[in-house]
Amino acid sequence: MKIAILSQGSRIHSTRRLREAALAAGHTVRTMDPLKFAIRVERGAPSLHYRTREVRGIEAVIPRIGASITFFGAAVVRQFEQMGVFCVNSSQGIVVSRDKLRAIQVLSRHDIGIPSTAFVREGTSLLPTIRSMGGAPVIIKLLQGTQGVGVILAETESVAEAIIETLHSTRQNVLIQRFVQESRGKDIRAFVVGGRVVAAMRRMAKGNEFRSNVHRGGDVAPIDLDPAYERTAIRAAQIIGLHVAGVDMLEGCDGPLVMEVNSSPGLEGIERATQTNVAGAIIEFLERQVRLPEIDLRQRLTIAGGYGVAEIPIGPGSPMAGLSLLDAGLRELDITVLSILRENHAIPNPQPACQILRGDILICFGKLEAMKRLMPLPRPRRRTAREADRTSDNQAVPRDTTDRDL
Repeated sequence: MKIAILSQGSRIHSTRRLREAALAAGHTVRTMDPLKFAIRVERGAPSLHYRTREVRGIEAVIPRIGASITFFGAAVVRQFEQMGVFCVNSSQGIVVSRDKLRAIQVLSRHDIGIPSTAFVREGTSLLPTIRSMGGAPVIIKLLQGTQGVGVILAETESVAEAIIETLHSTRQNVLIQRFVQESRGKDIRAFVVGGRVVAAMRRMAKGNEFRSNVHRGGDVAPIDLDPAYERTAIRAAQIIGLHVAGVDMLEGCDGPLVMEVNSSPGLEGIERATQTNVAGAIIEFLERQVRLPEIDLRQRLTIAGGYGVAEIPIGPGSPMAGLSLLDAGLRELDITVLSILRENHAIPNPQPACQILRGDILICFGKLEAMKRLMPLPRPRRRTAREADRTSDNQAVPRDTTDRDL
């Protein structure tokens, strides 16, 4: 098999390890700098040129896209996808993982532990936002930072406000996150390959440093991952859309909190700590999947007018709860259930006798109008005690309404 590793440096440790593993498995490997590609977009004939030659014969791609070239690197991966070449990580997954705000927004829809996070631009919102999260200390993160760069611990509200205002003045976008005190100076990196955790380690900061990244001098040690942390890591990678991912988790009082999902995780620290051939696991996964290139399911299945893909949640009042797929009459409505999401696992291609349970999410393809009728009505969001108190305070003190309030 002819494999391309997209990397800006053949001497980078992770790139070298992947090359060694691929050669050891008998494959032909070429390291290619993403910036040296030219993308040719033509009707029915997407192509790539590397330096001056058209790219031909590549059967699989391992993207190692640096943060500084995410836009162009992801475009190159996307072009390989349009050419029908299997990419270990999709262009969409790479783009989502690189944007910290977007990634945590995507995760927040699911039952995945994440640190309380806020994103604000208006200066007058800073202190109220920080206080609504429990006050200082808080973590301030640049949206595009990597390897611990652009991650700042603000011990007081005034310091946090000054840092954020300074970063905003330089046109930097930042996230504000609750500081997880119980996990100070340590986190867990789980390395996910093809829907399973192949290695895991705990990273520990040195001295007073709160960041535990290996690139910041942190110590590492192998760990036997708790099942809850393993499930969380696998689900986080799948939700972001990555086959290969380094999932960083904090050890919160109530369980794992996903801090970041990395699309190009380094191999040096995890392989040294765990003595696991992670590079070899990536090549083995590639070998199993190379004949099954990624497709955009919604794009392919919505060509027929009036048909599409939808998620149908089964709430407590759903008439389908407790019935089998056959008895629910979905086929008569021209709806096919592709998969059932149930708690922490999926049931692919469920059979007609499969029972529908409360809490299930049915991934369906079929008539959009029919699926719309099966959707539960949205429930009003329950107010928190803090919001209720604020409302009662506002009602107790009448005030004039100005344009600024609208």
